[in-house]
Amino acid sequence: MENYEIGEVKVVEEPGVFSLGKNDVTMRVSPGTKIRNVMGFAMKKIKEPDVKQLCWAGSGKAITKTVSCAEIMKRKVKGLHQITRIRYRRIEEYWEPKVEGLDRLKVNRDVPAISILLSKEPLNTNELGYQAPGSFDEFWKDVVTKDRLQADRKRKGSRPEVDTKVSQGQGQNNRNKGQQKKQNVGKAVSEKKTEKGKKEQMELRT
Repeated sequence: MENYEIGEVKVVEEPGVFSLGKNDVTMRVSPGTKIRNVMGFAMKKIKEPDVKQLCWAGSGKAITKTVSCAEIMKRKVKGLHQITRIRYRRIEEYWEPKVEGLDRLKVNRDVPAISILLSKEPLNTNELGYQAPGSFDEFWKDVVTKDRLQADRKRKGSRPEVDTKVSQGQGQNNRNKGQQKKQNVGKAVSEKKTEKGKKEQMELRT
């Protein structure tokens, strides 16, 4: 492809993954999206009485951010039903030749994509990808647990717990090592003095 340079890029239009109401909202997430910015707008929308459903959609490198946005909203707004759908988006790339005589190339790429529907109203529980209110993925269960522990510590004003038994044991071991070292040094000094005294006695006898 050294004789080509990328030109026009098209995203093939696809039918809506979910049938949303007139007042419902679709939040599209891109790799450069700042979660804080889109969450502020989305939280205002989901709290409006006329908005019954909100869909988070992203593809490629934005999938992780899309999932994060949906899970954050589920934690802040209780009672949301969820349906997740994974699919592929077709992207058409047109490569322009840099050398005369070459034809224009068209490259089709299928990029993984995800759509997450959050609804205030009950959804079909038999639908593939359905999650009941209050359910989280395994990864986010760990995150929620850690957040709760940190929040509890902040409320109580407690410091991280330290195992006093381990600390005391380590301190005792260090003291024992120091005493042993002193004993070894004293023993070496006394042995040297004894050898020196024996040598002096031998010299006097001779």
